Amino acid sequence: MVKLKSQTASAIDPNAIVAETETGARNPTGTIPKAVLFYVPLAWTLFQLWYASPLPFLFNFGIFNSTEARSIHLAFAMFLAYTAYPTFKKSSPRDYIPTQDWVVGLLAALCAAYLFIFYAELSERPGNPTQLDLVVGVIGLILLLEATRRALGPPLMVVAAIFMIYTFFGQYMPAVIAHKGASLSKGMSHYWLSTEGVFGVAVGVSTEMVFMFVLFGALLETAGAGNYFIRAAFAGLGHLRGGPAKAAVVASGLTGLVSGSSIANVVTTGTFTIPLMKKVGFSPEKAGAVEVACSTNGQLMPPVMGAAAFLMVEYVGISYIEVIKHAFLPAIISYIALFYIVHLEACKMGLKALKKPSSGATLLQKMTTFVGGFLLMVVLTGVTYYGIGWIKTVAGDAAFYIVGVILMVAYLFLLRLSCKVPELETSLEMEKLPFLLPTLLTGYYFLLPLVVLIWCLVVERLSPSLSAYWATMLMMVIVVTQRPLKGYFRKTKAPEFSFIRGLQDLVTAMVGGGRNMIGIGVATAAAGIVVGTVTLTGIGLVMTEFVEFISGGNLILILVFTAVISLLLGMGLPTTANYIVVSTLMAPVIVNLGARSGLLVPLIAAHLFVFFFGILADDTPPVGLAAFAAAGISGGDPIRTGIQGFGYDIRTAVLPFIFIFNTELLMIGVGTWYHFLTVVVGAVVAMMIFAAATQGYFLTKSRIWETVALLLVAFTLLRPGFWWDMIYPPLSEVKATRLEQVIEQTEAGAHLMLEVAGEDMRGRAFTKSLMLQVGDESTPTERLTAIGIETRVEDGRVFVDNVVFGSPAEKAGIDFDQEILHIYVPASIPPKHLMFIPALLLLACVWLVQRRRCRRLAVA
Repeated sequence: MVKLKSQTASAIDPNAIVAETETGARNPTGTIPKAVLFYVPLAWTLFQLWYASPLPFLFNFGIFNSTEARSIHLAFAMFLAYTAYPTFKKSSPRDYIPTQDWVVGLLAALCAAYLFIFYAELSERPGNPTQLDLVVGVIGLILLLEATRRALGPPLMVVAAIFMIYTFFGQYMPAVIAHKGASLSKGMSHYWLSTEGVFGVAVGVSTEMVFMFVLFGALLETAGAGNYFIRAAFAGLGHLRGGPAKAAVVASGLTGLVSGSSIANVVTTGTFTIPLMKKVGFSPEKAGAVEVACSTNGQLMPPVMGAAAFLMVEYVGISYIEVIKHAFLPAIISYIALFYIVHLEACKMGLKALKKPSSGATLLQKMTTFVGGFLLMVVLTGVTYYGIGWIKTVAGDAAFYIVGVILMVAYLFLLRLSCKVPELETSLEMEKLPFLLPTLLTGYYFLLPLVVLIWCLVVERLSPSLSAYWATMLMMVIVVTQRPLKGYFRKTKAPEFSFIRGLQDLVTAMVGGGRNMIGIGVATAAAGIVVGTVTLTGIGLVMTEFVEFISGGNLILILVFTAVISLLLGMGLPTTANYIVVSTLMAPVIVNLGARSGLLVPLIAAHLFVFFFGILADDTPPVGLAAFAAAGISGGDPIRTGIQGFGYDIRTAVLPFIFIFNTELLMIGVGTWYHFLTVVVGAVVAMMIFAAATQGYFLTKSRIWETVALLLVAFTLLRPGFWWDMIYPPLSEVKATRLEQVIEQTEAGAHLMLEVAGEDMRGRAFTKSLMLQVGDESTPTERLTAIGIETRVEDGRVFVDNVVFGSPAEKAGIDFDQEILHIYVPASIPPKHLMFIPALLLLACVWLVQRRRCRRLAVA
């Protein structure tokens, strides 16, 4: 993000904000510069498609290892950062590329490509850089910082520079964070010549996963999916009270399915939804705030979450489908709550609905159509899931070609269906609501790539990169062929239905995908400096001690401290860089200090906590760019829009604190279908009640005691264990000497909870709790071996005698000679969800009181 001064709304151009933050504000008029900014992103996209595809291995040609691909990826990003972004926002030219930018851009690209060009030579002398290596490293780091400033503004550059200063001048730092300092040779080897710093995990994820998903989103948008989602949402919801705002929630959620950028989401959907919200009675600030709240939450929506979600795959060590599983429920209930907030706002303001078009159909016909459509979706889902699974079982390797033919037939059928109704309008004005069924029919084929993406992720268990590749290839076919096929089905030869127009759309999307990646590529590289500093200096251990000191070991204070850091850094850093910086420093702190206080915080929960607050920074005043973009469309005040948007997003700010303590919201520990149903229903109702409490309106305007009661109900539904644990301790303590018996009785896949004691590197004693997953081995000894520990018993005390390197035990923090104090097993107690009963009775009481008051007001 870049910091913007408070401006009048009329002076804010939302498209200019997107250009400055996403694609580059420079638009040269000269033939050569224009061609460079067209063909270089196109070449970048073609390289990424080649790298993600299986073709290099089929032809045994153009095979790049991960380090080489990262080097090429960053070379493209740094060259484009200097050519597409002006040196300064106001004074630098935008209609041509100055000579110095050409020179510096090429030099930056050469420095980034150095690892690719001299890969063999560098691999033969690790840790022993030549003078040329050091010169390239120093120049490369300096040019990376400047590229970061241009593309993303000064904050990330300053943060990266501070961490570099800490690395080289650690001996001059205050005693609490001092270290001996790194030499230039060691620093450059770590930062630039290895995969520990700039070319580390973050750039690797950007190269291997993020680019393909960004390209996938660009192709969908170019094909018209964004307009389809918006029109479908309005057709279905526009006739309700506050309908445009409710449609904005759904449209932004659908756009968020394929877009990982909150600012682009605001401009894509907001140009259409905000004027219509104002039309039905929303103020400019509230209309903008609703769109901001919708769009920032779009980064939470699977399957294409924000770029930071792909980083979790590497940082947490789980598959992308696991990340989706954990993030799905918080994202859904957050959107449901926002939908309800919009409804309450409409009720408070007495807004009317847009006029619903009359179809002339009878009630019986409408019900038949609805039931028929629903049954059709059920049948299609079942055929897709079980049918393709059966084909794979029967046909084996040939299933790929058979499924490809089925997809093409489905595409032609759905496209033919879309041609039976008129084309969707693309204008921003809407005088009357469109009919729902014809609107839905126009774009069903847009769902096919999403089906392919989800199928590859969930069923085939392919990597996110390869899954996105196959979905992207199908999307490219759709972009190229939809226009000529529509022309054939509609029997027209108009220019917009030509094959050439389809190819132009494809190239435009590919160029747009490349330019959208400039900021992400540079941000992940600059954030790699922070990660490299942590691994080089050991500042992570110091952070644990420092945070423990200032918080007194209180986990709530640690979480508040982490949330504030995320919000503050998020005012200047893009979500991806903010996530990398804060999660690198604070996620291990949350897990470690939580363990010391007896609470086992899953690593994914800590990372999602940071992710949520990094996203919220996009609408946090005074510099939330999503709020500025929305204000530019609505004509409202940007600061007031941001404040109102953050007010709507309080529900998203509360959720992370809840799922740290109640991991069931992340689908952790949810076993049976009825357990799942209880958790989902309880969470949905709780967030709607919380929304009503924060809005001060349930059935009517709430009194103070009613608001407090609603907050109590919401808290109990979200965290029933808070009260239940006071009555029934959830765990039973077992002697450590019974370790083998407990492991034998533990079900495969379940977790074993241990309390261990030992000494840290400074000789200070500590006690902490940790959790280990038990495998499906047949004997207790084999299960212990799989976990990675061997034990010995001395005078009735159990000690860790050996820890296998890289094992689950070693990753959990178990070390030699630590004593296992206790084993904890789940106690046999009534389910904590029984606390839902008093909570729902209190809710019923509030409902009855407000219902009675509504009737009195109606009579009066």
